[in-house]
Amino acid sequence: MNKELEYYSKRVARGLMDRRSFMGKALALGASTTMATGLLSTAAMAEGPRKGGKLTAGMQGGASSDKLDPATWLSDVQVAAGFMFGEALFDPTPSGELDYRLAKSAESSSDAKTWSFEIREGVEFHNGKTLTPADVVATLERHKDPATGSGAAGIVAQMEAIRVDGSRVEIKLTDPNADLPFLLSNFNLVIQPNGGKDDPNAPIGTGPYRVTGEEPGVRYTGERFENYWDDGRGHADEVEVLVLNDPTARIAALQSGQVDIVNRVEPKTVSLMNRIPGVVIQNVAGRGHYVFIMHCDTAPFDNNDLRLALKYAINREEMVEKILQGYGTVGNDFPINAPYPFFPEGIEQRSYDPDKAAFYYKKSGHDGPIVLRTSDVAFPGAVDATQLFQQSAAAAGINLEIKREPGDGYWSDVWNVQPFCASYWGGAAVQDQMYSQAYLSTADWNDTRFKREDFDKLIIAARGELDRETRQAMYREAAMMVRNEGGLILPMFNDFIDATGPRVGGWEGNGNGGMMYVQALIKCWVIDG
Repeated sequence: MNKELEYYSKRVARGLMDRRSFMGKALALGASTTMATGLLSTAAMAEGPRKGGKLTAGMQGGASSDKLDPATWLSDVQVAAGFMFGEALFDPTPSGELDYRLAKSAESSSDAKTWSFEIREGVEFHNGKTLTPADVVATLERHKDPATGSGAAGIVAQMEAIRVDGSRVEIKLTDPNADLPFLLSNFNLVIQPNGGKDDPNAPIGTGPYRVTGEEPGVRYTGERFENYWDDGRGHADEVEVLVLNDPTARIAALQSGQVDIVNRVEPKTVSLMNRIPGVVIQNVAGRGHYVFIMHCDTAPFDNNDLRLALKYAINREEMVEKILQGYGTVGNDFPINAPYPFFPEGIEQRSYDPDKAAFYYKKSGHDGPIVLRTSDVAFPGAVDATQLFQQSAAAAGINLEIKREPGDGYWSDVWNVQPFCASYWGGAAVQDQMYSQAYLSTADWNDTRFKREDFDKLIIAARGELDRETRQAMYREAAMMVRNEGGLILPMFNDFIDATGPRVGGWEGNGNGGMMYVQALIKCWVIDG
């Protein structure tokens, strides 16, 4: 049976047989829907990319306040729409290495304090202008400007001087950093003509698709850019992102064929979706984490005893079991897990302890309810997770008052604004990127308001430390600072769970982020053309 099915699946991949006929033969031969769909995906990968057709993704994370200025991107919808038209110098690969994109090479001085990047020649922006090193310099300069409010502010702050050197860009750092190329793969650092200084919201980049429609909070559409430089991306003629913040709506859209890909599948719905003909669950372990964040500079969370009380008042094991249902692992209140290089070993796992929580709560002197804000868009299962937190905290005498916020506007009006809320992070390629983006005092996205001069000095020193054991010890010290004194409650590291319909070929999981590091639309192809 397998050989016969493999033969027919290859015919589908070559466009010599339609999928409906294949599924009919597969079922007649006694194959399950899951097996038949898997064979189609394998055959499509073996046959390689096909050009043509349209791919549509139904995604959670969009809001009416979203912009196309790369400096502002923080949700999956913004990044997916942004990757249609824009590219950075590098991309992180599934294997933890770098894919050289607009940079052809990277060289550093022996002390890793001066870096030189050769910029790819012959690359065209969507406005007909040719990419130059000056565009790269202007992009980095704009993100350095505090008025930009860039999510990459903590990364570019270390750049003392940026200049054009012929076909190259030279960057001098205030302190050594051996990981700079990884930091430049940050999705906020998409290269724009003149750095976006003329119009940062104009969707003009060097990416595989020209943006043809922009309706924030509703949809984004794109058509293939005829002069795109890389034949390995941009296979579909058209791509579309539909904002579907409701998880039930995403499932229904995938089942009906309205969309081909959905993101952020809730673990509790996986078994149901596995029964939908043609649907494949695509999950990959990575560095993403679901969190509750407290502002360390805002009462009552400016009291570390209260922060410790809340950290001991959450039942991590229960949350992983009931919310993730096996698709993730327990967290320990610092944003680094085992996949990272220099992971700090030997840190005691913090567990649910209502007695300790009650002790620290009493010591803090706080009394009365504590408002915790949440939303369906914070992370899959966030509302349920918040209710579990409320119940476990109650056993320690802590009264959490849950305020459920609407999805539209959550990332502009609640996250990084309100002092205690549910959120998520997708992780980063290296530890320095995670800490620089969200924990340095200078970071615009320091959403816990954790600001300590000794922590900043430690992270900056670790960047240039070449001795592996010493660097690992430094990152362990940094993790302990965040864990014991920061405003991060990190109960769980999540798998990225997406789902694809029967028309999608070329899927490859990437632990750096869901939806293939949010690049599924530009890397996948339509099996049926």
